[in-house]
Amino acid sequence: MTPAEQIIPESASPIPTTAPYSLFELRAPYVSVYTMSRERRRGVGCRAQSKDTERTTHVLDETGSVTTAEPTQETRSEEDLDLPWQVVVHNDPVNLMSYVTMVFQRVFGYPREKAERHMLEVHHKGRSILWAGMREPAELYVQQLHGYLLLATLEKLS
Repeated sequence: MTPAEQIIPESASPIPTTAPYSLFELRAPYVSVYTMSRERRRGVGCRAQSKDTERTTHVLDETGSVTTAEPTQETRSEEDLDLPWQVVVHNDPVNLMSYVTMVFQRVFGYPREKAERHMLEVHHKGRSILWAGMREPAELYVQQLHGYLLLATLEKLS
């Protein structure tokens, strides 16, 4: 007999095994944890967005009253998106040269010689421009480089 069986006999089961009982599902409006925040400014309390209210933000202040705010949309002009952007890798004293070369080969598909040339440029000059083009792919490259723990930035080509 297991310790659990010794403590709770079958006759004292907390879940009824005979009718009448029914299963139910508890549903609440969806609130994203990502969009919840605690503001430190005076007079502003918790903020949450709900799918049920079509992205309207509800703010609960310290007095308990709820106010609603219209959503703001981040817009980028087509000029900002079309301008060439540069993916720049900066020197760091942590990563080995062979590791940095391997990352350049994996992320950008560079041959070993080109990856080593960029790695040496980073090592000697402190930075290297690895790629230039549209903003969205450039952002993806920067995120991938961050995933490999390299210091990379996105710069607008002037």
